[in-house]
Amino acid sequence: MADAQVECPTPDGGTRAVRISSPDRVLWPQDGITKLDLAHYIRDVGPAMLPRVGGRPMTLQRFPTGIEGEEFYSKNPPKGLPAHVRTVLMTYPSGRKHPQLVVDEIATAVWGVQMNTVTFHPWPVRATDAEGALDRPDEVRIDLDPQPGCGFREAVEAAYVLREVLAQAGLTGFPKTSGNRGVHVFCPIEPAQEFLDVRHGVIAIARELERRMPDEVTTAWWKEERGQRIFVDYNQACRDRTIAAAYSPRPLPGAPVSTPVSWESLRDVAPGDFTVRTVPDLVGAQPDPWAAYDDAVGDLGVAMSWWERDVDEGLPEMAFPPDYPKMPGEPPRVQPSKKRYEDEDYLPGGTGYLRAHPERPPRT
Repeated sequence: MADAQVECPTPDGGTRAVRISSPDRVLWPQDGITKLDLAHYIRDVGPAMLPRVGGRPMTLQRFPTGIEGEEFYSKNPPKGLPAHVRTVLMTYPSGRKHPQLVVDEIATAVWGVQMNTVTFHPWPVRATDAEGALDRPDEVRIDLDPQPGCGFREAVEAAYVLREVLAQAGLTGFPKTSGNRGVHVFCPIEPAQEFLDVRHGVIAIARELERRMPDEVTTAWWKEERGQRIFVDYNQACRDRTIAAAYSPRPLPGAPVSTPVSWESLRDVAPGDFTVRTVPDLVGAQPDPWAAYDDAVGDLGVAMSWWERDVDEGLPEMAFPPDYPKMPGEPPRVQPSKKRYEDEDYLPGGTGYLRAHPERPPRT
């Protein structure tokens, strides 16, 4: 098939055409959904999606030959950026910096589809002119991830208890399906803390949820310690960690979509209800379940006080992602079943450290 053109509305009330090459390329083989189908989907849900992702640096999860083929996460903007697309310089945990795509209009997201993007991963910051804006999240994002032996229904029940915890912290949670088996809960916050502090606030919230549901919820980083429970993935609050955007498709059979829902309907929905084929009509037929989002901005202060309380009571820092540099106060990065020494012996100069690094002399 020849290249196709997808007309997209622009913020000034006009239209912008986006070229889609290889429009008949099948991205979801089991479902027959093509690249052009996906471009039309993003165009159609764009008015609902844009308020959730607009102005945010974006990582693109790309599948050049469809979801069953090669995939990669594109942080550097792809070559051939259209003139209307802007970028912003982002800093990563290693300290390196490079430009990243910003979605300011629907046509930019559709151009992402032209680059074979299936899932959009926005950062929890906005690329504004405010000083430090790129270092201060304006969203708390909590990922309720079912471990083997439990599933979506268990994640839903945990989400309702999480809602109560968030309210106690002065925050308003907005749920969405993850597009897989889990539930995401987002909270708008004042962009007052940098990433590490926000992560600590999320850990405090996760621990409070775990206290209320110890048999159903866990904050254990190591999979062997989680059991058949819902893992609260606190490290999704780290710099350079992102969660699938609202209304973003996922690379799974059925073409599921991570979809905002209301608290009133969460218990009545199933992940399979929301797909690339069904979501446009659902968006057009019902009010925006997150319509109150921008008016519900909260303060992370209470959650931060919980973190300080837990520290005072002896609870430690928690593990960071393995690609992070070693962080202050972090426990040893050793799987519990393989641990042979006390924690302090894994520090430089300790027994375990020296066995792993025999070329390094002990501290004097």
